[in-house]
Amino acid sequence: MASTQRIHVVVLFGGQSAEHDVSCVTAAHVIKALDSSKYDITAVGITREGKWVVAQPQVGVLVAEGEPTSITPIVEQARGDARTVIFPLLHGPLGEDGTIQGVLELANIAYVGTGVLGSAVAMDKGVAKQVLHANGIPQPKYVSLREAHVNEAALLHAADTLGLPVFVKPANMGSSVGVSKAHSIDEMRSAIQQALTYDEWVLIEEAVVGREIEVAVLGNVHARASIPGEIIPGNEFYDYADKYIGDGAQLIVPANLTADEIEAVQHLAIVIFHTLRAEGMARVDFFYEQNGRGFLCNEINTIPGFTPISMYPKLWQASGMSYPALLDELITLALDRFSRRRRNTAH
Repeated sequence: MASTQRIHVVVLFGGQSAEHDVSCVTAAHVIKALDSSKYDITAVGITREGKWVVAQPQVGVLVAEGEPTSITPIVEQARGDARTVIFPLLHGPLGEDGTIQGVLELANIAYVGTGVLGSAVAMDKGVAKQVLHANGIPQPKYVSLREAHVNEAALLHAADTLGLPVFVKPANMGSSVGVSKAHSIDEMRSAIQQALTYDEWVLIEEAVVGREIEVAVLGNVHARASIPGEIIPGNEFYDYADKYIGDGAQLIVPANLTADEIEAVQHLAIVIFHTLRAEGMARVDFFYEQNGRGFLCNEINTIPGFTPISMYPKLWQASGMSYPALLDELITLALDRFSRRRRNTAH
């Protein structure tokens, strides 16, 4: 009878976005850290072509090597089961943007992390910035453009509004995929074309001269913030290679901040978390203009990386929570929200 109390965790990873590889690496480490005495673990990978496969946990990074399946049997097995939790580790579009979350809501399955609305808003950096602006949350200046509206006048307007250099990025992407720093109109034009290969919306942002501070947030209705960390990029900015390939970037945990500064950035991170309807987990990234505008929200990530060099677990470890304990709490939060939502929709 005791086995009926075990929680079945389905780790969902891979996906069709440009962050497929990052997702696979993240999933491999999460699977390894989950406590097998508490959980029955199933690893399900989505190939780049969109096929669903069952993978052995020890080879979770090999998405293509597995027995072909679909979401149907998973849904049918887990539907309405309060002891089943899906752990989505799908970075980027078609995973972190509310799409998978919507499927799981329709299937009535508990899952880790932010819901449909919060995931969609946070994934689209242009929309997220509009929401933050409407709520008076400080952030760098930006211009959001759709592909059809990209022309010379728009580029000149962006340069006049933001100055040069600027950062150009796809609106719906993470892990610094498709991000470029442009020092001239010509470079901006090329950077926009590169970003448009990933999304039809691009974001052009002022290049802030400041420290890069990150805070991990954990919780549902009541959230708490980790101690802040600081990133000193190994390249001109904190790019994909810094995050996942090389060791050029320095991750300083805890960040060298005063007690008042720590309190201020933690409070702001929690405000942003709730403003953008995040739940479960998120990492909030800031620029810090120490003698200027203070802490400026760069972005929020609702499915942050869990690789050994990722900031989210590092920040919680430094705050006194081990990697396995962090996963335990995320699963507990998923079940708590599932129970709460079932109460709210029961009538």
